[in-house]
Amino acid sequence: MKTLVVAEKPSVGRDIARVLKCAGKAEGFLYSDDYIVSWAIGHLVTLCEPEDYDPALKRWRMETLPIAPLDIQLKPIVKTKKQLTVLKKLMNGKEVDSIVCATDSGREGELIFRYIYQIVKCKKPVKRLWISSMTDSAILAGFSSLKDSREYDSLYASAKCRSEADWLVGMNASRAFTIKYRTLLTIGRVQTPTLAIMTARQKEIDRFVPKDYWEVAAYFCKDLLTKDNFAGNNLPPGLNKSIYFTGTWFDPKTKDSKIFDKEKAENIAKSVRKKPGIVFDIQTERKKIPPGQLYDLTELQRDANKRFGFSAQKTLGIAQTLYEKRKLVTYPRTDSRCLSTDMIPKLEPTLKTLDIEPYKPFVAYVLALNELPITKRVVDNSKISDHHAIIPTGKKPNLQILAEDERKIYDLIARKFIAVFYPVYVYDIVKIISVAESENFLTKGNIIIQPGWTELFPQSDSEDILPNVKKGDPLLVADAKSIAKKTQPPKPYTEATLLSAMENAGRFTDNEELAAQLKESGLGTPATRAAIIERLLTVGYIIRKGKNLTPTEKGMKLIDVVPSELKSPETTGKWEKGLSSIAKSNMIPEKFMSSIGRYVDYIIKFVRETECATEFPIEERKPYRPKKAVAKR
Repeated sequence: MKTLVVAEKPSVGRDIARVLKCAGKAEGFLYSDDYIVSWAIGHLVTLCEPEDYDPALKRWRMETLPIAPLDIQLKPIVKTKKQLTVLKKLMNGKEVDSIVCATDSGREGELIFRYIYQIVKCKKPVKRLWISSMTDSAILAGFSSLKDSREYDSLYASAKCRSEADWLVGMNASRAFTIKYRTLLTIGRVQTPTLAIMTARQKEIDRFVPKDYWEVAAYFCKDLLTKDNFAGNNLPPGLNKSIYFTGTWFDPKTKDSKIFDKEKAENIAKSVRKKPGIVFDIQTERKKIPPGQLYDLTELQRDANKRFGFSAQKTLGIAQTLYEKRKLVTYPRTDSRCLSTDMIPKLEPTLKTLDIEPYKPFVAYVLALNELPITKRVVDNSKISDHHAIIPTGKKPNLQILAEDERKIYDLIARKFIAVFYPVYVYDIVKIISVAESENFLTKGNIIIQPGWTELFPQSDSEDILPNVKKGDPLLVADAKSIAKKTQPPKPYTEATLLSAMENAGRFTDNEELAAQLKESGLGTPATRAAIIERLLTVGYIIRKGKNLTPTEKGMKLIDVVPSELKSPETTGKWEKGLSSIAKSNMIPEKFMSSIGRYVDYIIKFVRETECATEFPIEERKPYRPKKAVAKR
């Protein structure tokens, strides 16, 4: 008898088969005397469509809503049905007496396997492989400590509720609003609140009216003997800062530098020009910044967008390749930024694998320490959900064989990992307050005291060149100018800032309990946020303009017509709270799904009873062109 191992993807299945020494090959699986390793191709099973229950429901009509089957059924995905047939035969075959679920170790991976297990009506016992790295050693260690699949029943129940609730709300709401406004409108539990966040920002931008204001810059000379060097109104270009420095006028009461009266600004500049001044005060504030925590997926996507302009989807794809194919990083679809205590013995060996250029000098510093500085910011079991933070694996990297974009993402992860063992970054914020003719001017800069972890990120901060002055030093205002400026509107969202908004959606609600839940989960999960952004782009609710993401007219109007419950992060907060409770066995699924049923009823009632004259833009439809017949070979 053999054990059947079911992976989520063919590439992962082949890796597991190699480790288990399954050299035999067949259609859709690999095998040995003890194991058969097969795979899904992502989701092989999906929820039935309304017309699968009743052909009459294929036509979208308001009177048929809400559609709420008492028992939501499954069906094969047509394009991957062949592989499902392979799995069905294997899972129910006499040669197999037990099964190992080796899909991705998370809520969605659990759902993929359980749906397959259910649709093929398998009854055989199941063990669960739960690993965070695809290295050979991690796979072997995982197989030596398989869990009983029943330990993950609550996780599956949560995943199943999420899947069915998304289907019920999305399908009914999309049909209802599409019918009412006669244009295709897709509604989603996460995508609609995400779109609402973006449209709210766009409305702020659209309402914004720029105001003219002025700032006054004074160019101080600390050596009165050099005053003849400053004849005329314009400073000679390229003057050494050891001779002069710039101060910006500010109101000592409000601390504001903006002047909304042009004449006042010009009078201040005129009043201090060529006049003596004094260094009135020097204030120094020391700042200590610890290393940033390790990466979860969202933080990695943010950094990659800021530094390289990568989309969230692109970063996820590269990280997945580094995990599955290259075996160089741990499981990327994580929302944790800490490691578990059982990882502590692996930290030093992992550092030693990074003893290569360009990391060699940084690794040497860390390994020379008496002991690794492990704090709660690095290791904390209470801050880990399904998986720990993303770090390099124990596999020695060969950076030369990586594609350029792979190197960039790996470099971020490697440097972040090394940096957490570095000292704090220490710098002084220095404020020089100069006074001339009773007007106050501020010169501000940073002095680096200890670079600490920033040594790994040479462009992250730079030291300002501040004048060598002390309190009471006499000055001369060599020149002063009023500089015209305009107030700026809020900035449009980029993928990096939108990911932050989705992760920190709790700030958009006044409900403290739900804000706390959203702080834990946010809108979507690290694994789905990229897909949500791409979905909003695909359906035409937002567009990319350079690095910015901007709502379209269709997206703006959709948020105007949907009820607050559909666009509020609070709704998602309630859902995530319920799903989390189910995963922890603190709520029965029936209670959650009952609330979803009431919510769907409310949405349909809202659409039927609400009068709205909103007209959506007419969308161009591509003319139908039948496909050319292809001769069979």
